[in-house]
Amino acid sequence: MTDRSEPVRTPLFDRHTALGAKMVDFHGFQMPVQYSGIQDEHRKVRTGVGMFDISHMGEFEIWGQDAFEYVQRMVTNDAGQLKIFQVQYTGLCYEHGGLVDDLTLYRFPDHYLMVVNASNIPKDLDWLEQHVAGDVEIRNRSEEFSLIALQGPKSEAALRSLTSSDLERIAFYWFVPGEVAGVPAVISRTGYTGEDGFEIYIDDPQGAVTVWDALMEAGESVGIVPVGLGARDSLRLEVGYNLYGNDIWEETTPLEARMAWVVKLEKGDFLGREAMMKQKEEGLSRRLVGLELRGQAFPRPGYPVLRGDAEIGQVTSGTVGPSVGVPIAMAYVPTELAGKGSELIVDCRGREVEATVVGLPFYTRGSRK
Repeated sequence: MTDRSEPVRTPLFDRHTALGAKMVDFHGFQMPVQYSGIQDEHRKVRTGVGMFDISHMGEFEIWGQDAFEYVQRMVTNDAGQLKIFQVQYTGLCYEHGGLVDDLTLYRFPDHYLMVVNASNIPKDLDWLEQHVAGDVEIRNRSEEFSLIALQGPKSEAALRSLTSSDLERIAFYWFVPGEVAGVPAVISRTGYTGEDGFEIYIDDPQGAVTVWDALMEAGESVGIVPVGLGARDSLRLEVGYNLYGNDIWEETTPLEARMAWVVKLEKGDFLGREAMMKQKEEGLSRRLVGLELRGQAFPRPGYPVLRGDAEIGQVTSGTVGPSVGVPIAMAYVPTELAGKGSELIVDCRGREVEATVVGLPFYTRGSRK
């Protein structure tokens, strides 16, 4: 493993600094948080196309004759529904139902690929290795893969001239092995913004630089811009996507976190199933909800959520949504207060701001196919 006493630089580090990015330590990686500015980058993704370096994400390959049975026992979704070259969003849970992580699962002809959160790479790998049974091999390829995300309604136009793959035939949450700018790559129609787009996996550091440069040049005609982690966060919050460490963690279950659609209790045994069956039978005591605040406010994680004088929860994620124009947040609240229209208060550094529970996503005009 790489020495993590100093933040790790991705293969694209020099490209970020040359573009004037503000770099930060993000879970042990030196990553760009912004270039031209968070709001500007956010809007460019919503209306055009933005490119992200997300090479900090973790990648585990699962090989062996018993790979399917193993994956099926580890994840909450039904891996048996995955066709070859299809992707699935799913959860990885402890026996008590809490989330080890949320991840995307790719089915290749001869193995599976789990793409996990950067902050959880060591923890996830340890958990997976603890439960290996039968003919199963886990290959941690996190340090070998670079990952570039192309997001926005003009993503396909920016990528089309650089690949012979038929992009129009790649449906949402499917992928193809191919090439981009002559570099072998896996091209998936996935993303974390609510917009149409692609995530490009490259297992050669210099190849990642080649692809980045080619995309910047090819995308110039459609206004491509580099985008940092700041806009990635505001984009994902506007469409109600959870962030591990903020909205989900070891003591939240998928049922509480609006992830019941990726929990297939009927598929048979998997880690956390019994706990979630019990939780479903007894009823949830809390749910993750969307909040829209009134007036001038900037909700931040940790701000108390009140009902009257009583604190009933805390903001898990919050911002002023550039595309929706109002302060928005997510928080866990008691189930009886989780219905749309519930009136609550968010304590913004001593100032009580009225808030209403609203349906998610906050932003519904994305270009996602």
